Amino acid sequence: MNSRTRLQMALDHRQPDRVPVDFGGSAVTGIHVAAVHRLRQAVIGDKQYRVKVVEPYQMLGEVDSELRAALGIDVVPLTPRKTMFGFENAGWRPLTLFDGTPVLVPEHFAITTDANGDWLIYPEGDRAAPPSGRMPKGAHFFDSIIRQPPVDDDHLNVADNLEEFGPLGAEDLAFYRRRSAELEEGDHGVILTMPGTAFGDIALVPGPWMKYPKGIRDIEEWYVSTVARKDYVHAIFERQCEIGLQNIETLIGILGNRVQAVFITGTDFGTQRGLFISKAAYREMFKPYHERVNKLIHQKSAWKTFIHSCGSVRELLPEFIEAGFDILNPVQCSAARMDARELKREFGQHLTFWGGGANTQQTLSFGTPDEVYREVRERVEIFGADGGFVFDAVHNVQATTPTANMLAMFRALKDSNR
Repeated sequence: MNSRTRLQMALDHRQPDRVPVDFGGSAVTGIHVAAVHRLRQAVIGDKQYRVKVVEPYQMLGEVDSELRAALGIDVVPLTPRKTMFGFENAGWRPLTLFDGTPVLVPEHFAITTDANGDWLIYPEGDRAAPPSGRMPKGAHFFDSIIRQPPVDDDHLNVADNLEEFGPLGAEDLAFYRRRSAELEEGDHGVILTMPGTAFGDIALVPGPWMKYPKGIRDIEEWYVSTVARKDYVHAIFERQCEIGLQNIETLIGILGNRVQAVFITGTDFGTQRGLFISKAAYREMFKPYHERVNKLIHQKSAWKTFIHSCGSVRELLPEFIEAGFDILNPVQCSAARMDARELKREFGQHLTFWGGGANTQQTLSFGTPDEVYREVRERVEIFGADGGFVFDAVHNVQATTPTANMLAMFRALKDSNR
């Protein structure tokens, strides 16, 4: 059974020959480039190889075809043409990270160092513009720099918060046609990251890819606006949704059934202990737009729709299902009321769990290899029954994750399939 068939069976809630595995398929199922570097050295041993930073905001590393084959990874990414900082992954050049990891970065990965030793990165690689991200000295990824003047409620313009949304342009269409042709030659599972359908995703609100973002771009101010400026937010979401639906139809026409899953939204609705938003607020502010997006995708394609929300979201799972989502990620089993067995029993007939395989907050990052091994075997047994499970860690594998723990995770996956 090849990877594409394996993934499809899992998404259809049928039992594949083994649990399909995703590391590197999206910006929420990846591995930090430093961890990829060490893992690749341990598994393949090419000392001269430099891993590419394919998602510079979180500094995620490319899981290349050789490493995928060695680890039994089934899913490949189909991400937008430009990164979170507004440049393409092209023209690779060497860079050494704070921790000494040798990597490759795109040619427009433009950074300067401030007086504290922090790295500042610039939108579209333009150092003439204000920097849009900061990596503190010794850290492992960037934080957005908020570039917003005080909000003037008398002069708010919805168009300012819609500047980044629009129909896919000629370069983007050519990119997706090219990638579609490339993917036709392989037998891997494919997840598409859909541009422009993440309503209110706080990682996107500051617009780190934009040189001079306008509108409400401060994170705290945005959260306030979902209560104090509801009409403004609804007007943004309404127009964003219209554009998103247009682009969905376009991409379905280009990509057809080559895509199997589509990452719709990464807006977080949960905290470690409970909901970050009330059910009533979700129903009012987000669910109508999620329903429209999911309905169109299900009408026009066989794609399964993927929602990422960290934290304790058990109370919202019936809402997500009603909104039409097929896949839940990252399945944060360490959060309150997110017990793996209970989730599988109550929601496993409706949702594919894409994640939940290893706890990145605790076990994978700070446990022993034996603890990692036992947790992975248990999660595969629970979530993998009768399909409906794609193995991944709970969110991205972090930079300092012990290599021995990553190896134990993949050893447990292999042993689960015997």
